Amino acid sequence: MWSEERYKAFMARQVSGDEDQLQLESYTATIEPVDASKREFLHQLVMMVFWPHRSRDIDLFLSLGKGYVASDEIGRPLASAMYFPMGDDFSMCGMMVVTPRLQSQGAGRRLLRRIMRDNEGRDLRVTATRSAFRLYESAGFAPVAEISQHQGVARPVEAPELPAGCRLRPMTPGDEPALRALDLHAYGADRSALYTELMTRSDGLVLERDGQIRGFAMKRPFGKGTVIGPVIAETDEMAVQLVAPLIRDCAGQFTRMDTQIESTALKQLLAQAGMGVIDTVTEMWIGTPRRATTGARVYGLASHSLG
Repeated sequence: MWSEERYKAFMARQVSGDEDQLQLESYTATIEPVDASKREFLHQLVMMVFWPHRSRDIDLFLSLGKGYVASDEIGRPLASAMYFPMGDDFSMCGMMVVTPRLQSQGAGRRLLRRIMRDNEGRDLRVTATRSAFRLYESAGFAPVAEISQHQGVARPVEAPELPAGCRLRPMTPGDEPALRALDLHAYGADRSALYTELMTRSDGLVLERDGQIRGFAMKRPFGKGTVIGPVIAETDEMAVQLVAPLIRDCAGQFTRMDTQIESTALKQLLAQAGMGVIDTVTEMWIGTPRRATTGARVYGLASHSLG
């Protein structure tokens, strides 16, 4: 359970001086809102912490999110924090980046408090790295799931045969309303804006049963290769049937998929494809649990910052 007591204590802490100034070591950092002019700034930040994001990936975040960046007195990037509103009562926090030498100086804490203030009254979710876990815990976030990052140069894999009455077909623009509806059930928040963007950047498959879309999987360029996600499916077997053809399409290429459901069948498929677990992070939340536990569920994330 998330801690309302820690949340209130974190938000009540007083900030001395100008809210848009932050004293770090021997200099003062300036905090500014994120906008399109900060694209290269954000790209420099993620390179400093060895994240794989390219400029096109930053563009997706800028099209969907809001937030803040901190820079030093000569304009060098120090930290960022963004949030991605989904519907009227939920936001995903992401692009939480602090340069390594400043991770103990309070920059991350200050920026996190800013975006939490912007989102007062909303449920929040964040994907926490090991280094950031204690910060989010101190702000009241509680662990909800472990996310496994699978990646590697993909090898072709085979999927089990489809059951009678089911078929796979390529995703089309006309499928978007059905995909949004499935995602709303599985994710628990309205990610319509995300799907509007993903439909122009991705291709994928839908799985129909008796003429109705019951699951789907998307892939798009990300980092130095391809990311598979989001993946929404009703069963482990359905997830495997959707993901296997996309992996075959990526054979010989660097491919990534982030999963938060403990599915032996899916993990075996990814291992066979040469996409082992290279890291894990923790999904944390404040508010009401939202992910579905029956029916369509989230098997693959769009990204750590977007869920």
